[in-house]
Amino acid sequence: MKKFFREPVNGFTHLFGAIVSLVGLILLIAKTLMSYPSSNLKLTAVIIFGMSLIFLYTASSIYHLINSTEKVLKFLRRLDHSMIFILIAGTYTPICLITLTGRLRWIIFIAIWSMAAAGVLFKMIWFSMPRWLSTLFYIAMGWFVILFISPVSRVINLRGMIWLVLGGIFYTVGGIIYACKWPKLNLKVLGFHEIFHIFVLLGSFSHYICILKYVV
Repeated sequence: MKKFFREPVNGFTHLFGAIVSLVGLILLIAKTLMSYPSSNLKLTAVIIFGMSLIFLYTASSIYHLINSTEKVLKFLRRLDHSMIFILIAGTYTPICLITLTGRLRWIIFIAIWSMAAAGVLFKMIWFSMPRWLSTLFYIAMGWFVILFISPVSRVINLRGMIWLVLGGIFYTVGGIIYACKWPKLNLKVLGFHEIFHIFVLLGSFSHYICILKYVV
């Protein structure tokens, strides 16, 4: 299979993620339109979240599946890594714009998207940054919400917070596995990178449940 696809396990797991994300976005839009009160801001927030999932998993699956020139693969890898920042900010968006109110809503929203823009810029300019540094950036950005845990926990109930934190844990464990290149398995189809991809899927699923059931 590697004759046709560079990294079939990594590529197809995230292609699955892209397809499920599209279905998930449709469900989010439907629930938002049927919810009361519904608003353009609410609809925009869930679309941003859903599209950020689709963008990440599509970029990742294309990069890991296609065989191409080194120049094309370098561009796709930059795009793949950049979409991580977009997904983090996209996940924050419905929490900011739907559950929070007042100035805090916009403070967190602007801060997280500014960090995402900076992260994308860093990836485009300094892609060779150490793996541990870029992973630290992702994790710090993802857990930025801890600074505002009190107001967030007042507007998302305990079950929702459990899903939110669980998603963060999945992403963090996956990031550590990726940064450390561990575990080193002597298997042809399963290594640290494939395990990292599985943890990313689990993190996305957890945050999706949080937003679908406890935010929208």
